[in-house]
Amino acid sequence: MRQPSLFLPHGGGPCFFLDEAGTCPPEWQPMRDYLAAILPSLPERPRGILIVSGHWEESDFTVHTGRSPELLFDYRGFPAHTYRLRWDAPGAPDLARRARALLDAAGFATGEEGDRGWDHGVFVPMMVAVPDADIPTVQLSLRADLDPAAHIRAGRALESLRDDGVLIVGSGMSFHNMRALGTDVTPQADIFDEALSAAVTDPDPAERRRRVADWAALPLARFAHPREEHLLPLMVALGAGGDDPATHAYRDRVIGWTVSAFRFG
Repeated sequence: MRQPSLFLPHGGGPCFFLDEAGTCPPEWQPMRDYLAAILPSLPERPRGILIVSGHWEESDFTVHTGRSPELLFDYRGFPAHTYRLRWDAPGAPDLARRARALLDAAGFATGEEGDRGWDHGVFVPMMVAVPDADIPTVQLSLRADLDPAAHIRAGRALESLRDDGVLIVGSGMSFHNMRALGTDVTPQADIFDEALSAAVTDPDPAERRRRVADWAALPLARFAHPREEHLLPLMVALGAGGDDPATHAYRDRVIGWTVSAFRFG
């Protein structure tokens, strides 16, 4: 069955696993609950997952072809046990090469590599969403120029994978201003979130793509994203959503930020 595409928040570092005993900090529990409910919400269990994280950039779109990727603990200053987390899902080299072929056919320069570990934008939310680590998974990089329209087009090139049971996931944060960390900026974050959500859920798919590609024109856009790498996974998910309906799947306020998730299809 045709799978949706998703844009989800991946939290902050290993936020759901800060307690070695396994208790999620209360502030992060609503986000964890949202992630844990993703698989039951799907039309059937995905045959594979293609995920784009805000933590991997390459000069060209690059697919990970490894069969058993390790984890890349690309966060700092957290408890020692969070550097021993495991998520041992199998890689999906055949799916990776299919994705690359689709991008090549759409005119993109592409690459592949098989040694990089899955960054925390992959394994932290997937440890919650797919706790049994039993769905073959491939990671796709962002393109380092961060061109929003190009990322939307890349997503559109990958849309057909959804018809083969592949869940396409953009993993980032709809608000990501580390300079504001530790301060309550929810009034500003609310303004941006409302404007972003209106653009993402525009019922006209062509207008939706236009408005989201022009995200920097939204109110407080550069306050919400001084650098947009955590927003670009949304562009891929939106593009992969094609002309399917877009819904606002989740909203929360955490660490003084307003964050949202979206579903296409």
